[in-house]
Amino acid sequence: MLNAKRRFLKWPAQKTTIVLLLLKVSFSVQATPTDSLTVQRAQQIIYAVKQKFAPDKRTEVANIQLISTSPLIFGVETTKPSLINEIRTALADSSVNAEIKADTLPDKALHGKIYGLANLSVTNNRAMPANAAEMVTQMLLGTPVTVIKKQRGYYLVRTPDGYLSWVEGSGVAPMDKVAFETWQKSLKIIYTAQYGHAFEQPTRVALPVSDLVSGDILQVIDQQKGFYKVIFPDQREGFVLKKETENFNKWLQMPNPNADQILTAAKTLIGVPYLWGGTSIKGVDCSGFTKSCYFLNGIIIPRDASQQALAGEEVDIYDADTVSMDKCLKNLKPGDLLFFSSGMSQGKQAKITHTAIYMDNGQFIQSAGFVKISSLVPQAANNDVHSLKRLVKARRMLTTIGKADIFRVSNNSYYNVCKN
Repeated sequence: MLNAKRRFLKWPAQKTTIVLLLLKVSFSVQATPTDSLTVQRAQQIIYAVKQKFAPDKRTEVANIQLISTSPLIFGVETTKPSLINEIRTALADSSVNAEIKADTLPDKALHGKIYGLANLSVTNNRAMPANAAEMVTQMLLGTPVTVIKKQRGYYLVRTPDGYLSWVEGSGVAPMDKVAFETWQKSLKIIYTAQYGHAFEQPTRVALPVSDLVSGDILQVIDQQKGFYKVIFPDQREGFVLKKETENFNKWLQMPNPNADQILTAAKTLIGVPYLWGGTSIKGVDCSGFTKSCYFLNGIIIPRDASQQALAGEEVDIYDADTVSMDKCLKNLKPGDLLFFSSGMSQGKQAKITHTAIYMDNGQFIQSAGFVKISSLVPQAANNDVHSLKRLVKARRMLTTIGKADIFRVSNNSYYNVCKN
């Protein structure tokens, strides 16, 4: 150490000065932060790209984080890989020098287990990975999902309708592609009774393994005494009455439903309480109700009312800029979806906050407090006082199956390995 120190002291003064200057310059470059206007400009550009290519957090993850201003670095976590290139291109086109550290989902920490199945009769899916977070939707047993990431004991999943939400670990069984495709090809049943159970033994007096609701899907491994022996995604086994089920492949092949079938499903839910985020017999919100009535007939429509209002075929219910009762009675058909705003007479551009299914002669069925039949007609005994004044849009789903975000379960890649 002493010899090294002596050698350093013998350096020419000129060399020592150069080294110190280089160190000073290097320190200055690293320590000088990007000016605030440049940071702000970069944030504006990134936000604009996000709004254009991934505007809806219900269907795409697009988390942006400012990591550093010296140098300028942003982190982008997304389910949409093309968003990364769009951001980089937009920054370059605006001559903004910023580094993008990309993290594309599904998370690599899942080690390939990016498929999964809902494991409970009904799961409660939330906006954030916490028990106290808002419930935004539900999944029925056997619903296939893409697993996006895991955080604090919750999984972020994408359901067949494209919706993103967080579900508690016990509510989903992650699996790799081989296991998932094996499930897709397996013999399965769909539960068609309104409510029931899977039992420990092939008898109704045995202890239950789980409750079941209409729309639950289970893999079959055997048959005994009028029961199917089934296996749950978490490998629990149970017995389900055959008469309360239908072969899933046969169910998939049913023809497109007509309005009577949609309304029959709707009427079975009369009296079921309103539940924010609910999509099952245990409780439904307004769009969860409409979605469930279509799903039980083999059709997947978007999850939320504002999304449903963009699907299907528009039905004319306006006279100039005002909703017309005459136009409603003339043009609406059973099975059409009605859309309402929270305010009065806001017109076609009003924010959608409620939806219902049209029946006939001005009557509609909705989840509002509970599932019930109401009427647009002011003189009707079951008139919903403000319904006509809040009605802003109507869409026809039954004529557009296969396009505009309305598709058969049988044509969805989540349920059918042949569609991957």
